[in-house]
Amino acid sequence: MTQDELKTLVGQAALHYVEAGSIVGVGTGSTVNKFIDALASMKDSIKGAVSSSVASTERLQALGIKVFDATEVDELGVYIDGADEIDHAGYMVKGGGAALTREKIVAAQSRKFVCIADESKLVDALGSFPLPVEVIPMAAKRIARQFAAMGGTAVLRQKDGAPLVTDNGQHILDVTGLKIADPLAFESQVNQWPGVVTVGVFAFQKASVCLLGTAAGVKTLVF
Repeated sequence: MTQDELKTLVGQAALHYVEAGSIVGVGTGSTVNKFIDALASMKDSIKGAVSSSVASTERLQALGIKVFDATEVDELGVYIDGADEIDHAGYMVKGGGAALTREKIVAAQSRKFVCIADESKLVDALGSFPLPVEVIPMAAKRIARQFAAMGGTAVLRQKDGAPLVTDNGQHILDVTGLKIADPLAFESQVNQWPGVVTVGVFAFQKASVCLLGTAAGVKTLVF
């Protein structure tokens, strides 16, 4: 089974967690796009969605799904999103699609986080995938030096020959060379550095459930 087919499988499986009449939290990325496409099949039985990115908003609206602003909704029952890495405790690294800050905001607004991923994303320890960190541009060089002091190498993410600009108007550092042994402590530490908007470790907003696409079908992990 191809990776694309695995993404389609878990995207469809996530519909099980969507309650009729609810507003659904929707993440960002190629796996989430499969979920959005599947969600269109039941769009008449939900109120709509809160989206974590401009890209997901546009896809939802193109399929006729109403998108609410996060400020219009007090609480979401479920947030469905992918991950770049997820460990056996449900802690994740996210932000490969540059939407980590809004993803974390919508996740914090939701009672349950359902992660959808293929089995290549399941790891014993976080840190192999370059860690995204959204930063205010004027602080980027200093923050890179702070990661260097931890043994990491931080590189400013580029797009079309210039620094990538997030939906929030900020930049992203991708950090390699780290092993994140204690995700909760690491997230707390880095989020306190002046100029960090969000670090891409999702420990406080970890997954409740992971639907993992495997060659044998969808495996459900509960944390």
